[in-house]
Amino acid sequence: MKNHIIKSCLATSVLAVSFLLVGCAHEISHEKRTTVGRDGTVKSQERTVTEQPDGTITRKDESKKVSP
Repeated sequence: MKNHIIKSCLATSVLAVSFLLVGCAHEISHEKRTTVGRDGTVKSQERTVTEQPDGTITRKDESKKVSP
């Protein structure tokens, strides 16, 4: 029984350490612009800049256009 508890604690701590080492992306900025044209067309632009745990910076641009 004692051996089972030790193995469970060890597995849990290894899993917790792996989550701490991996980390997650940090959002630096988020910008969203929406414009409506004369004909009712809605154009949306979205830009997100994130920093990864290893220090690299990623920029993601999305554009959507919806016609009535």
